[in-house]
Amino acid sequence: MGSIIADLFVTLDGVYQAPGGAQEDTDGGFEFGGWQAPYLDDETGEALDAGFDDFDALLLGRKTYDIFAGYWPKQSADMPIARKLNEVPKFVVSHAAFEPTWQGTTVLTDVATEVAPLKARFGTTRVIGSGHLVQSLLEVDLVDRLNLYVYPITFGSGKSLFTRGVPAAFTLAAPPRAFPKGAILLSYDRAGAPVTGIDIDA
Repeated sequence: MGSIIADLFVTLDGVYQAPGGAQEDTDGGFEFGGWQAPYLDDETGEALDAGFDDFDALLLGRKTYDIFAGYWPKQSADMPIARKLNEVPKFVVSHAAFEPTWQGTTVLTDVATEVAPLKARFGTTRVIGSGHLVQSLLEVDLVDRLNLYVYPITFGSGKSLFTRGVPAAFTLAAPPRAFPKGAILLSYDRAGAPVTGIDIDA
């Protein structure tokens, strides 16, 4: 059985909306798009690049898919990241039917029934960004590992990662990694149900 690993960029208050560009996602009147760039550095880039070596399939939500499909097919195969993304099987979850233009893409319409079989087909399925999709995956307990790049900024509004889901416990999968401009990478593996109802002084 394979695993589903989700990589997300979030603020200290859990907002995942529009890290990459001002107009990436303005739903709800969100005015803070493009917040990730000031915190990028060489070490963060190296960590992100390393993650692209370790997956067999790519799973994306529709918004992230459209961004990726408009960019990566146009990049040179000399770029390892571009080569990897263009070669692996790609799956996009979309409630509206459409004809994908990115070669190797399959459209899925139901997270609960169509994503679970991917774990049987592929060793590692990677989800990049796609916060709404990750919420849906958490709701049906299909995320095996969360890689959270946490940035030292808050907005007090915007789409927040943990507004949906099920009660869940996680265990640290690797030591936290801090980057020069203040971002921290936290990697957690799913670890069953949370333990609650225990008094601290018991």
